[in-house]
Formats: sequence, structure tokens, C-alpha cells
Amino acid sequence: MAEPDGGADVRTALLRLRRRGGLPVAFGGLLAGRQFRISELSGTATPSLRGLTVSAGNGLGGKVLTLARPIAVPDYPLSRAISHEYDAAVAGEGLRSVLAVPVVVRGRVRGVLYGALRRPLALGDRTVAAAVETARELEQELVVRDEARRLLSVTRQPVAADPAVWEEVREAHVDLRTLAHRVADPQLRAQLLAACGRLARAAAGPGAAAPERPAVELSPRELDVLACVAAGATNADAADRLGLRPETVKSYLRSSMRKLGAHTRLQAVVAARRSGLLP
Repeated sequence: MAEPDGGADVRTALLRLRRRGGLPVAFGGLLAGRQFRISELSGTATPSLRGLTVSAGNGLGGKVLTLARPIAVPDYPLSRAISHEYDAAVAGEGLRSVLAVPVVVRGRVRGVLYGALRRPLALGDRTVAAAVETARELEQELVVRDEARRLLSVTRQPVAADPAVWEEVREAHVDLRTLAHRVADPQLRAQLLAACGRLARAAAGPGAAAPERPAVELSPRELDVLACVAAGATNADAADRLGLRPETVKSYLRSSMRKLGAHTRLQAVVAARRSGLLP
């Protein structure tokens, strides 16, 4: 069965939630279309919750989906604050105190994270705050994933000879390289870097001659910096975009210029394009 999109990000979030909140059990998932299903479990002893489909308004998670705010119940089976369609699944895992927090991306609930204890207990503010913090981090990871998917779709479109289109392609290239360092999912990161390679090779056009210069090996960070420079960024802009110090950017730029046999930033960009390293 294929991995649910974002499943790796959710699993990482659940581990953070357990560690930060002192909760032995955590579970959750993301919406697929209009349906929410619990797809990821951490610390559970049974599979009773796996694959459970939760409807908006029903149970603790369904109420969180509807209200888009965290809710905790100190004793799930006895709570009057929620409906009880999923009591059998919760009881199967032996859970009593349960907390649920929404994962909200661009104003829309995209999923729910749960943390739980196997004894009835009112969870404190510290635990709730830890769960909310974890959800916020997952939200940022999903924003990065969404942007990565958008850029990947751009790279699959035919590239015209229009210079304005090429500027857009080059901007997409540097965005992809920047995002790749922020993506936790290794499979998605590999897709992003592969797309960067396709964009760089597309610059030569179909049937083009081999690069004018011999192949040059640039480190990933040297290529990141040079891609920013090619998009018109100053050293300070590149440092801010890549999360580096300006002095580090200068060092990478000098190194790439030396490898490319270039004496100026422009010469380095031109040489990199001729070598098929940049679009």
C-alpha cells in the first residue's frame, strides 16, 4: 500500500508530541479529500485505532475538526462534552485521558493529532501547549510540502523559449533547491533535487550540443548559492534565503567560481549554465 502523503511528517510529529507532552500514546492523520482517517500510531499496544474514519462533529477528533481548536477530555468514556461513536476503538487501546489538536494550514483544518494516557487525568496547560506547538510545526512542514508539490508541477510543464518564462523557471529552480533543505521526507527531497536537475538540463534544449566546458563538480551548497546569484540575489539575500551567514555565502561563491574558472559572479553563472548545472 502506498504511503499516505505527509505520513512521514505526521509520524515525526507524534514522536515529538509524546516526548514534549509526556504522553505515552499519540496518534493522528491528515485529511484525504474530505475524509479524515487515523493513519499513524505511536506508542499504541493494539491496532484498534488504525484506519479509523472520523466524521466531522463525532467523537473528540470530529469535534476538533469542526471547531478547529484543541480539546481535552480527562476521561474519554465518561465525557459528556463529546459524542461516543468511537468508544469501542478507544477502549480497545485502553485510553482514558485524551487530547486532540487541529492541524490548520492556510485557514483549513488538514488533520488532527491526539495524545493520550491510559488513566483518567486532567491534562495540564504545559501538555496542551506542547501539543499545540507540535501541531504548529507540522503545519509549517505541510506548507513546505505544498509549495514543493506546486513547484514540482511547474517543472513538468513544457518550457518555452520566451525569456520571461525562463526567468520564472530559474526562480522555480532556486525555490526548489531552497525547499529541498527544509523537507524532512527523503523521498520528496529526492524528487525536488531530481526536478532541479531536469530544469538545469532543459536549458540546453532538445538536441543541443554537449556543454562547452568539461563537467564540473559543485557541492550542493555551492550550487544553492550560485542558483540564488543566478536569480539576482545579493550575498545578503542568498544568506537569508538559505539560512547561512553572509561570510559563508561568500566562501561558497568563491569556491564555485574557482572550480568554474570564473573571475566574476556573472561568469560563474554563465559557466554553470554551459555545464548544465543551472537552467
